[in-house]
Amino acid sequence: MILPPVPERALTELGRTEGGPETLGLLVRDQHTRRLLLLRAVLDAAEAAGPRLLPAAALNRLHEDWALLEEVERLERAARRARGAAGPGPEARPVPGAGTGEVGALTGVFGPAGGVVSEPPAGRPARHADAFVSEPPAERATADENDQVPADRAPSPSRPPHRTGHNTSAPARPVPPPTGVRSLLLHPFTGPWARDALRGLGTATGPGPERDPGEPARALAHFGALAAVAAVRAGVSCAVRLSARDGVLTLPSLGALRTGCPGDTEVCLVHRRGRLTFRRPGEADVVVHVQSGVGAWSEAAAWTPAYALPGLLPGSAPVPLDDLDPYRTARGGPRPHTLSGPVTLDDADRKHWLHAWSGTAAALGLGGERRLTEAAALLRCLVPLSAPPGAVQGRAGGSCSGTRREAFGAVLSSAPATATAFAATLVHEIQHTKLAALGDMMTLHHADGEARHFAPWRPDPRPYDGLLQGAYSHLALADFFQRTALAARHPAERDAAWARHARYQEQVGAVLPALVGSGDLTTRGRQFVDRMVEVYERLAEQPAPRGQTARATAYVRAARTLWTQRHTPRR
Repeated sequence: MILPPVPERALTELGRTEGGPETLGLLVRDQHTRRLLLLRAVLDAAEAAGPRLLPAAALNRLHEDWALLEEVERLERAARRARGAAGPGPEARPVPGAGTGEVGALTGVFGPAGGVVSEPPAGRPARHADAFVSEPPAERATADENDQVPADRAPSPSRPPHRTGHNTSAPARPVPPPTGVRSLLLHPFTGPWARDALRGLGTATGPGPERDPGEPARALAHFGALAAVAAVRAGVSCAVRLSARDGVLTLPSLGALRTGCPGDTEVCLVHRRGRLTFRRPGEADVVVHVQSGVGAWSEAAAWTPAYALPGLLPGSAPVPLDDLDPYRTARGGPRPHTLSGPVTLDDADRKHWLHAWSGTAAALGLGGERRLTEAAALLRCLVPLSAPPGAVQGRAGGSCSGTRREAFGAVLSSAPATATAFAATLVHEIQHTKLAALGDMMTLHHADGEARHFAPWRPDPRPYDGLLQGAYSHLALADFFQRTALAARHPAERDAAWARHARYQEQVGAVLPALVGSGDLTTRGRQFVDRMVEVYERLAEQPAPRGQTARATAYVRAARTLWTQRHTPRR
């Protein structure tokens, strides 16, 4: 175990599709620790790879990058100590409810506070890889296609959320995101990069492209970009060698440089006083100026700045809208059929996202204070996807969204039609994020992966775990839209919300018997599902209008009939 067992209170809250600050902090801390352990696995694998798999030059570069990260963190710690008289800053504050102490420094080893103890192997310098020790957790992804929610206008933030028996006291301060070096090492896309690197180094299993002999060095070169960004953000002057992969050099949180060359190209980056200079033989220098927060600007057409949306809550960190990171979607392996591909945004696209985002916090709050605080605590970045076939941007015509288990904190989504649609997408995907994180910490069931269960939100049979994931997210949506309907002031908004509530409620009711009746549930898994049943029954105490309920019942009945016709073997 990385952390102590999940407390009963946390299991109860999560089973009710909610999460207080301590519970959310527990999930965040566990996932952050796993990310650092995964990074340790990459460093260990690189050290053990041997020159046939990883040339000495690539390993030496990895050592240099790690040393740069250590130096940056040392300076960050010194700066925090210098500010100590004024009290600890956000970066020094422990995650609420996540255990005692912080995860160890890069130059040390985990002690009792982190839950893991490591001793540096003999003959190997601790400065490279001995900060972390563990085997990487198993990889699993979830992805779903959301129903399109009505094109309502964004609700007013002044409207109080409906209260139906939950703890609705003033929300606590959200879990602060990591800063400095840790913000890069714990960024959602560090997980997919680490998986990719382990696969190239031959220590990861699972589906993926055939191994390229040069892939280990190419994958590890991305670590240099992380180290460079850490130095830039900390104001550390440096000159480093970086690699542009397939003609693009991406610097997370800053932007991307396009070299114009189709293959891999070495680029020299010099940083002095917030000014970046990219140099390549025979090419004009590209000068970039760093902005605070997210982004960097340049007059050169070869540079594309990173972009971020404002924080969901006043004073909270911006949310990157990341259309640049090479690891934002799966590389090489199969993509879930419900997801479209990544897209690069232009100015008009970004304005559309910002317009929808500007009302999302209010829409989330209308559907329950916890929905807003959960999103603020767990959402670390958004990845824009292309529109599904037949969909028209800004109109109600279908959308797709998903999460990746190895990219905790990231939500992938096509452009939202409205703020309410965006809020519903976040509610849906945050539930997947929470349940996937909980599944890493404890075993909820022992069901096999055979796809045999009916789910009215999917045309194909689902395995038990997929059924649980879908029911969990749809139950949260039923709660969200019931609260929205009860708080809505305008009849059109109220009717649209009731329609959504009725459909989600009926869909969940159709699968609860299969979930509850499974003999594969563990004791704590049964506790979890029982809490879901409690929420379903509570929602039923305030049903939608009869017409909405009748239409939802007919919809689910038709879906079951069609599914049975398609998937029942003929005799």
